[in-house]
Parts: sequence; C-alpha cells; structure tokens
Amino acid sequence: MTHAAESLPASVRSLEDRAERELAMLDRVRPSGSVVAQTPKDDAPDCIEVAMQSLDSDPGALFVREVLEALTKVRQADPARYQRVRAAAKAAKVSVGELDKLTTPQDDAGTVELFPDVEPWPHPVSGAAMLADVYRIIAQHVIADPPTICAAALWVAHTYCMDALTVSPLAHISAPEMRCGKTVLLTAMMRLVYRPLSVASISPAAIFRTVEKWAPTLGIDEVDAFLKDNEEARGLINSGLYRETAVVIRCTGDDNTPTQFSTWAPKILCGIGKLAGTIEDRSIPLRMRRKAAGEVAASIRRSNPKPWADLRAQLTRWTDDHRHAVGMARPTPAAGLGDRAQDCWEPLLAIADEAGGEWPRRARAAALALHGVEEETPSIGVELLRDVEAAFKERGTSRLASRTLLEILTGDDEAPWATWNRGKPLSVRQLAARLSEFGITPKTTRLPNGDRLKGYALADFADAFTRYLSADGGNSSVTPGQPHNSAVCEASESVTPATTSRIVKAPKPAWDKACHDVTDKNTLSEKKETDGKGRETFDL
Repeated sequence: MTHAAESLPASVRSLEDRAERELAMLDRVRPSGSVVAQTPKDDAPDCIEVAMQSLDSDPGALFVREVLEALTKVRQADPARYQRVRAAAKAAKVSVGELDKLTTPQDDAGTVELFPDVEPWPHPVSGAAMLADVYRIIAQHVIADPPTICAAALWVAHTYCMDALTVSPLAHISAPEMRCGKTVLLTAMMRLVYRPLSVASISPAAIFRTVEKWAPTLGIDEVDAFLKDNEEARGLINSGLYRETAVVIRCTGDDNTPTQFSTWAPKILCGIGKLAGTIEDRSIPLRMRRKAAGEVAASIRRSNPKPWADLRAQLTRWTDDHRHAVGMARPTPAAGLGDRAQDCWEPLLAIADEAGGEWPRRARAAALALHGVEEETPSIGVELLRDVEAAFKERGTSRLASRTLLEILTGDDEAPWATWNRGKPLSVRQLAARLSEFGITPKTTRLPNGDRLKGYALADFADAFTRYLSADGGNSSVTPGQPHNSAVCEASESVTPATTSRIVKAPKPAWDKACHDVTDKNTLSEKKETDGKGRETFDL
C-alpha cells in the first residue's frame, strides 16, 4: 500500500503497521457483500482512529481515503457490524458524526433519477404564450374557477425562480368535501414544477433534511390529517415564506452539534377544509369544487407526457432568460390586499409583469378574487369586533354594560357566541379575555341607584376597529364591490350608511375586472351619557 507518509504526524505513522493489517481485514469484502474476515474483538481497528486523526493534516491522503472506502463497504454489507465498529470508535474519542458523514454511500445516481435534468427549450420563449399554455393544460384536466387556474399557473412558474426570489408563498389546494379534484390539481402542478417531490406524509425532521439535501418542490397530500396537532411541522412550513428567515437549527450527531438547515423550498399543501390561520396567511388559496353535471375534464393519468415535458423545457428556458429581471422586479401591488397577501403575491405578480400580455391584469384580478373570498371568513377575533361594532350601532349608544353586550352577541343564532362553550353561550369572563387581546378591558361605573357595574366604552374600541375592520386603514366602513359586466366598476358619488346590526355579505366582484369599494365615511359619533349628576352611565 502507498501512503502519504510525509503528511502524517510521527505519532500517527507509528501506528501504520497495525492499521495496515486491520485495514486489509476491513477491505476483504466479497462482491456478494459477505465479510470473510473479522476485525479484532473490540471491532474498532486502530486504522479508524489513525484515519480520523489524519484528516486535519491531510484530508486527501490516500491512507485516509482507503480507510473510509473500506468502512463504507462494511457499512453497506453488514450494518450491524458497522454499528459495533461505530460504538467502539466513539469510545476511542473518534467523532462518529463525522465518521457517519464520511462513510455514507454516494447516492448521486439515485438523485439524478429522482430529479432528471430538464433540457431548456432551444429557442427563446414568449412568457405570455408559455403561461397561456400552462393555464390551458391545467384547465384541460382540472375543474376549477379561472382565478384558481391562473394562480396555479403563476405559482408553477415561480418554482423555477427560487434562487432569485425573496418570498415563496405556499400553494394551498383545498375543498369543502372529498371528490372535488384536489389531487388532480396537485398532480397537474407537480408535473410542471421544478424538481417535484410528492409525499402523502412527512415527519418534521424529514422536511428540513429533504429541503437541505434536494431543494425540491414539495407536494404534500392529505395535509389536513398530517398537520393536525403537529405544531412542529406547521412551524417548519411557516418558516419557509421569507428566504431571510427560512432556516432552522437542530442538534445533530452524538455530540449534539447545532446545525443549520434550510426550509427555503416551494411547497404545495393539499387537503380538505381550512388549515391553521398562520398557514392560510402564507398561502395562495387554490379552492376546488365538485364537478357539476355536464362538466368534463380529460383524464390526467392517460394524458400524453410530451406536452408536459415541453412546458417544463419552456419554463426552464424562460427562467434562464428572465430570472434576473424577475428577482429585481418591484411589481405594483394588487389594490385591496393586506400586507401579507401582497407579500405572497409579489413573486407571482413579478412573473406576470415580466411575461406581459394580459397576464399583469389577469394576475391582479385573480389575487383580488381569491383573497376577497378569504375575507368573508375572518378570524374569530375579527368576527367578535364586527359583532361588537354592530351591537353599539344597534343600540345607538357609546357605552354598553358587559351583560347587555353579551345578551346582544348571544342573541344572534347565526353568530358563534350562542354556542361558544360546547353548546353553551359565551361567558362574561370569556368575552373580556377575547377583547383583552386587542387591549380592550371593561371599566367600572356607578349607576344612579348606587350599584357598580362593569361595561365597555365605544371609544376604547376605536383603535381596534380602525386596525382590524377598516379596509383602507382609516376610521370608515366599507361596502363590498358589486359585480359588473363592463370592463371597469366605478364608485358611486353617494355613500351607503350601515343600517343592519350585522355586516351582510355582498355579491363577489367579477374576478377579472378592476372593481373598487364604496367607502362610508359616516361613522358613529360617541355621545357621553350621564345620570344627571355628571357621572357617566352604561346603557342597560
């Protein structure tokens, strides 16, 4: 055997004779994988320690490489024996974590098979025509509304631009019931995305290790069951929205070394119903519905693979030519979306603007249509604020006793408050706890008869109403835009005051038209009520 002896310390070279003999025994592995020689009883030959000590002085030394290659063969041929060697090596103060890493069998061939290279299209590609073809092939196999298919096409394109983007929203495919085509849309998108990897379930540890190793596009089906009571997995998925924060730290190896793992990868979540609010807030919502009588879609299982392959090649070529422009773009936001929704749509709008044609308009219309539906189902906290606002308007007062406010809230059979406690009404304590999250607490006042009573003042809700209920960030109420068949919906010069005790959902605006909201600047002015002696009272 030839050694790089001059590169090894003297203390290491003195062990070479014994190390060579034991290395020869380790290296005697038949092609079938059976080991014909046994190492000494301790199962941890000195050559391992010699090789690991040699890494600092000369990581490329032939002796080191031969030891690690031999151990790699043993690890594949006889895993149990390798574990015994590993345990003894640990006792000899050898870094077994590094040993595992250096003796892991190379799997380059498997990786290539898992993610085959895509040859870019040989000619420059029109972005508008390419996105139209992506839209068309999805629409051929999926029954869904145009905004959903439009958003799916743009989301597919963004998976090819990940190295130039700073934001990557989740794609959440959802439906109220089974057999609504969720898996079909997932399949169609996974046939087009960059480095697709579909899974039915995945452990939290596997999420960041998979992303770190392969940087794939993860397609997770049955996510409603997978994420149920799985806070760690939800946190990992949430962490991948912004590139700057798409990192987790985990301890690895026997010495628990803190190691950084990336979570920066596009992810499709597919399941029934809504997910946790933090997931919904980071998602492009792709809502599916059950196929109606007369609606027909082509079978995706029997589709010709060539059009899908051609589109992947075109997406690759277009991205190669436009990646820098997409990464540097600062697209005009879609008017009417919240800050987080604007962040989610930023890469999709950048792609639409770079593609040109009708796509800038269609992308913004789809964003408004999809997120407008989201706003019809606010969080429970926002719903409570809306109902409290309606209660003050209904009574025409600036103050309400806690028990009076509670009676109004629980008296509405359509609101959740009448059955909040597993079929029982919301309690005064729970009402106070919910409102305290917005910085609102009940105050005590003295009634004319001397009794002391707790209640709420409208003025204390002003900041919460402005921040969570006003569409324009000001102290105003908004009437949802109305559908219109023309190209543009214009706002009327007149305003519509709110007259009902609850906010009524209006028809949705046309998804591809530029509609605007009608703003009601008439807000309820606060009037102080007194008991005749200058003391403020609550409306009972």
